Amino acid sequence: MYPFQFRKLFIICTIFYGCMAHCQDMLIEAESFDNPGGWVIDPQFEQQMGSPYLLAHGMGQPVENAKTKIKFSTDGMYHIWVRTKNWVPGNWEAPGRFQLKVNGTTVGKTLGLRSGWGWEYVDSISVTSKQIDLELVDLTGFNGRVDAIYFSTEKKEPPTSKGKLTEWRKTIKAEPNVPPRTESYDLVVVGGGIAGCAASIAAAEQGLHVALIHDRPFLGGNASEEIRVHTLGIYGNFERILKKLDTEHYPNGSADAKLDQKKRDDNVKSYENIALFLNHRAYDAKAEDNTVQYVDARHTSTGERIRFIAPRFVDSTGDGWIGYWAGAEFSYGRESVDTYGEDWEEHGELWSPKEPDNAVMGSSVLWGSKETDKGHTFPEVPWAMPVARQYAKVAGEWQWEFSRPDLNQIDDAEEIRDHMLRAIYGSFYNAKQDSTNANRKLEWVSYLVGKRESRRLVGDHIFTFKDAKEGRKFPDGVVVETRDVDIHYQTVLEDEENPDFISEALFYKTPEYYIPYRSLYSRNISNLFMAGRNFSCSHAGLGGPRVMRTTGQMGAAVGLAAALCKKYNVGPREIYTGYLNEYLALIEEQKFEKIPETKR
Repeated sequence: MYPFQFRKLFIICTIFYGCMAHCQDMLIEAESFDNPGGWVIDPQFEQQMGSPYLLAHGMGQPVENAKTKIKFSTDGMYHIWVRTKNWVPGNWEAPGRFQLKVNGTTVGKTLGLRSGWGWEYVDSISVTSKQIDLELVDLTGFNGRVDAIYFSTEKKEPPTSKGKLTEWRKTIKAEPNVPPRTESYDLVVVGGGIAGCAASIAAAEQGLHVALIHDRPFLGGNASEEIRVHTLGIYGNFERILKKLDTEHYPNGSADAKLDQKKRDDNVKSYENIALFLNHRAYDAKAEDNTVQYVDARHTSTGERIRFIAPRFVDSTGDGWIGYWAGAEFSYGRESVDTYGEDWEEHGELWSPKEPDNAVMGSSVLWGSKETDKGHTFPEVPWAMPVARQYAKVAGEWQWEFSRPDLNQIDDAEEIRDHMLRAIYGSFYNAKQDSTNANRKLEWVSYLVGKRESRRLVGDHIFTFKDAKEGRKFPDGVVVETRDVDIHYQTVLEDEENPDFISEALFYKTPEYYIPYRSLYSRNISNLFMAGRNFSCSHAGLGGPRVMRTTGQMGAAVGLAAALCKKYNVGPREIYTGYLNEYLALIEEQKFEKIPETKR
């Protein structure tokens, strides 16, 4: 997944005041290990953490050691700290315990015991050779995590608070603010889900040079083999493009997602004018005079940084990160029922509240098990039982979802993911107590959150449930959908005895409805498109078009708009005000293009 030859170890040297001459301190970013072994690189919380980290995702079986080599220029005594956390503190053994080995010998105490992210002191070692072998030894298989390892000649703990840690990290890395590499394109698309891929293909087919930045090794977002949600919705005008990217209607969580993964990746990579930057996560965007100047991205393992410059950008990050950094207007949570007239009297507050709040649809973590021809045990998980309680299952579908008004789907995403892991492990343990499941083995658990809703960037039109309910036709309607509008809620709201990680959906049957182009570009950032669940809509308005073929239509529509922007040297809004007929004709042409045979 992460080829070793493209990895480089971050060994950042700094001279501290008071140290003897030639003392060397080193910060090793865990994600840059030469060989991660069975540990996986988890970058999805980088904006909260400040860095990706290594995760021992073994589903209850300890994973293979992560290994790397460290070169010292100076012999001496070094103190070791590891930045980690106990992800479920309580009256039980921490589930994510691990140890550190130096030159094959275990050093110091068991780690992963600190409540909350911070530095745990390991021990001191005497370095008498120029190179040591360093290993992370997982003890449980239950999601131990390591952010960084610090060697210092002084026994002085690095900063813990987020602000101070960020500044310390910048200082010790001696990293300049401007990335050392700059790339220029006609269009920069951030986020390689179905929407981002469709935008890239549509723009590339019109001759634009496109950069597609995605923080995972596989394209597709929620449809990828790492999350495994099947695509829903209709194709609209973009069947040919979307069939390059979508999935068959296999059960959510099915391993068959790998079949469509290859199709999708191969199709995107076949375009010579799409520069694909996999395993790169955007971490900043800068706007001047309400115009995005650049997006900065970092490789999730090597740390290599690139600045991307373009006249126009597409935010398909789902969480609206590019718009957020650039100062775009956005919304989060549920509007008052009176704001857009989005009531459904039969369901009242479950559908739309009297007063606005921060409730949103939740995130899912899919999983599954398989029946085998021999017995399999599963360890006790006392730390999972306060969440799972008596719930017993052997697989999880879309209903496995978690949202709570006091938890932000962006800021608290790691806590949300971890809550779902506890629900999964606890429920499977309960199921294993039934003798009929004696031969059942936990086969796959995603460690990535499949989000439904978070930030929604604001465009010139905010698409609402009322627009869908009335089938409102727009002069600039570029996306069409027939799928019911559905809003999810946690079943614990109906009965407190229900598990808090199971949701239900309310479906409202609508006529065919349309999304206007004006909902696909920012109202106040002049060169920013958005495609995906972060498009301009209300909470209830998101209920129908949030599915992936529909967001793929959005992506294809903005890709074509970007081509006309280049042709006339104008911004996204000017396509609506000055070139709408040509734009709609270009979209109409897509319906009549031949759909080639697709191999799966």
